[in-house]
Amino acid sequence: MTSTDVRKEAEDSGPSGYAAARLRLLTEETRSGPPRRKALSQLTDDWLAGLFTAAAGATQGVSLVAVGGYGRGELSPRSDLDLLLLHDGGDPAEIAGLADRLWYPVWDLGLALDHSVRTPAEARKTAGEDLKVHLGLLDARHLAGDPAVTAALRTAALADWRNQAPKRLPQLQELCAERADRQGELQYLLEPDLKEARGGLRDATALRAVAASWLADAPREGLDDARRRLLDVRDALHLTTGRATDRLSLQEQDQVAAELGLLDADTLLRQVYEAARVISYASDVTWREVGRVLRSRAVRPRLRAMLGGGKPTAERSPLAEGVVEQDGEVVLARAARPERDPVLPLRAAAAAAQAGLPLSLHAVRRLAATVRPLPTPWPAEAREQLVTLLGSGRPTVDVWEALEAAGLITRLLPDWERVRCRPQRNAVHLWTVDRHLIETAVRASEFTRRVSRPDLLLVAALLHDIGKGWPGDHSVAGETIARDVAVRIGFDQADAAVLATLVRHHLLLVETATRRDLEDPATVHSVAEAVGSPGTLELLHALTEADALATGPAAWSSWRGSLVADLVKRVAAVLAGDEPEEPAAAAPTAEQERLAIEAAATGSPVLSLRAQTEPPADPAAGQAPGDPEPLGVELIVAVPDQPSVLPAVAGVLALHRLTVRTAELRAHDLPSGIDGSVLLLNWRVAAEYGSLPQAARLRADLVRALDGSLDITGRLAERDAAYPRRRGTVAPPARVTVAPAASRHATVIEVRAQDAPGLLLRIGRALEDAAVRVRSMHVSTLGANAVDAFYVTDDTGAPLPPGEAMAVARKLEETLRA
Repeated sequence: MTSTDVRKEAEDSGPSGYAAARLRLLTEETRSGPPRRKALSQLTDDWLAGLFTAAAGATQGVSLVAVGGYGRGELSPRSDLDLLLLHDGGDPAEIAGLADRLWYPVWDLGLALDHSVRTPAEARKTAGEDLKVHLGLLDARHLAGDPAVTAALRTAALADWRNQAPKRLPQLQELCAERADRQGELQYLLEPDLKEARGGLRDATALRAVAASWLADAPREGLDDARRRLLDVRDALHLTTGRATDRLSLQEQDQVAAELGLLDADTLLRQVYEAARVISYASDVTWREVGRVLRSRAVRPRLRAMLGGGKPTAERSPLAEGVVEQDGEVVLARAARPERDPVLPLRAAAAAAQAGLPLSLHAVRRLAATVRPLPTPWPAEAREQLVTLLGSGRPTVDVWEALEAAGLITRLLPDWERVRCRPQRNAVHLWTVDRHLIETAVRASEFTRRVSRPDLLLVAALLHDIGKGWPGDHSVAGETIARDVAVRIGFDQADAAVLATLVRHHLLLVETATRRDLEDPATVHSVAEAVGSPGTLELLHALTEADALATGPAAWSSWRGSLVADLVKRVAAVLAGDEPEEPAAAAPTAEQERLAIEAAATGSPVLSLRAQTEPPADPAAGQAPGDPEPLGVELIVAVPDQPSVLPAVAGVLALHRLTVRTAELRAHDLPSGIDGSVLLLNWRVAAEYGSLPQAARLRADLVRALDGSLDITGRLAERDAAYPRRRGTVAPPARVTVAPAASRHATVIEVRAQDAPGLLLRIGRALEDAAVRVRSMHVSTLGANAVDAFYVTDDTGAPLPPGEAMAVARKLEETLRA
């Protein structure tokens, strides 16, 4: 059926015909995107025009006007109809009756309607008071009735907008900024709002409004295509959900991708991010131009008076060879010759970042159009300018995005294409892969005084996750890529090897520090062997912190920092030739001794809670002085030796919403003359939220858990039922492995699972059932992912035989997957 046939069916059959034709149009597989939006708008135009004609006849001085998104012809399947009934001030009763005859058929079909009834004067007055109303009138489109009334309002509204631009545009910019603060940046969100987030459809509409003011215009490259892409995604979202929503939720992304014919949800998000990036960059450039024009208008009269009426000349200050500052931007010098100077893009970018100024759009376009490729390997100046750019701190981000928008980054670093706009489906990460790499370089720039080779630190920060664009372990893939890139940009073989090592092992320190026993010499030796030299260790320590800080607040803490620093100190000693001593059984503290004796005397558990803080800052280690931060709370539990101690304690802590960070369990030898055996548990915990529970309450619940009168599993299930979690993506199944050669004194079983209340309880029960003893455990939680390492032995305190260890791991994995 053709578009003409669909419209004729709608006109002939009234509302029911329109509804049928609309449904048929939305379910046609051969028509989507702009053709469907245009057809839906035309179909709706014809139906509403028919309603108006039937209700108003040939009445003069009245018209029906589409405004806002409908005025632009951007009707998505569940879009509101933005309508204005415009009249010249005739009989109020007749106008009200006409409005009813228009609005009620729309409501009867269940369509969302945003409507108003105004005279042209009232419309202009309201627009003058309400910026959003004025924006809607800029897209006013005549539907039916007296076209002269519509044309007059449209002309007046545009004239008002242009006359009031110096006042209105700053208001619009502030509105966009407030919305961005509330909704975040579309190009980085896992569940973005396609309309309201920064870089979304609202911002694209704002750019149209700026252009309508004749004060400034947005860069056009890719802007229309980016807008079309977001509208296509919104159409698919409306069709798959059946709701008028602009939020692309995780559980709906696969369906939306399928509706658009895309490979998967990651492909969908990457396209959304690319579109948002184009709109965001265009917004930055446009608002900067608006500010420049408004400042110029304010200053020009005074300058003309000072110059005797002559035309002022913009001052140009040199920044680097071929690069100058003009009017708050970095531009190319008049003598610059990009076609003969392949280093110029990096030199201009480094100069801009060092000065904290934006690269002008004209300069970036000229560089992209004329510059020659760099030779391989790069000349020393090019490498130095890249390092300068990366070491410039926060301004690096905006300058890098300007180069990215012009396609210059992938020309300089072809491997960048695989990580550009690549989403990271992990709540811990705030950014896409490429933005995370730049953010890591920004963070690393703060640590350049701590290392002897800051150039290697900054380049490693830029490349550490470059392997995420390839299948398999991104650290392994990244090692090869980093080595190739290092040679291409001019590092010698020795430096390239260091960069490759840093990329390969950029997770080594934090994973080892939080998941392994640092008292075990095998742990320290394995890290020393991987790192190889004190210089590489120094760089890896700084890279580890920069990477974690750039990931998000959940990835770094004083506690993690103290563990990594402890590990680095031990590894540095080994690399210096000092062999770590075999760990001897630590002597109990006076507090532990007291609790153990009390537990033996009473035959019941006793415990203490004590807050811990980090040690004072060490300026010699590059640490800034400041108030000590809390590292958590030390929980010491002494329990008469009996079965099920680990699951009981873990369950009680889960009930009280205490997160376990580290834990150590060992038997304690009582002084002579005291019978019995006592288990000592020394754990570090932290409250999920709120204040810590009272020690007496914890002890009472632990007593009940051990004697079986407290149903921990049932209580946790009741709590989960009372506070159901939001439906989202299905978590991958738990994975349990045996870490080979991780310790000479115990078998290390590593558990990777979705974090949830009671996880340690389930693990503790499974290990109890397997008849193994837990010597210590190291808990690490990043977002929704728990990675826990358990040091286990047999009844004699020896490591498990390999076959038995694998059997325990398989049984534990089956338990957690059930």
